[in-house]
Amino acid sequence: MEVLIAMAISSVLLLATSRFLPALQGAVLRQTRQQALEEEIWQRLYVVAKHLQRAGYCNGSCQGEPLQLEKSGECLIVRWDANSNGIWDGSPVTDADSTGFRLNNGALETLRGATTCTGKGWEKMTDPGVFNISRFAVTRTAHSGFAPQLTVIMTASLTADSQTAVSAQYSVTGFNL
Repeated sequence: MEVLIAMAISSVLLLATSRFLPALQGAVLRQTRQQALEEEIWQRLYVVAKHLQRAGYCNGSCQGEPLQLEKSGECLIVRWDANSNGIWDGSPVTDADSTGFRLNNGALETLRGATTCTGKGWEKMTDPGVFNISRFAVTRTAHSGFAPQLTVIMTASLTADSQTAVSAQYSVTGFNL
């Protein structure tokens, strides 16, 4: 009799656990996807921010605009004297001192040697098959007597699960602007 009671209690507990386990696995999977998306977005945000911090550096007399913000901040072109030769090189493209970033069809793209936000040759920094970037913007805020503050904002969601979304914002100071 005791064995039957123990088996009945055990089977009830096993049934309750078997209903709880898939829900737990689903929650862990959603959390893992959310964390991976956050890491991916922050990594791309830091890349853009690092270029913004370098914008305008010149070891001489460089000609041109060090930072171009176009399309309401959805596209930017950053120039800085990477080899410290005193000019912003435009060619060859592999040695160019300008880099562009833009939002295009749900993907963040980059182009070394960019001079405009249009055209071909842009490389995807993000995979739209994995996640979709719905917002990318860079804003420039001037502070009287101080270097401008540049803020990068990015919002993305998983392609497979649009409810899993992440928004990130990061600000840097443009000391060379």
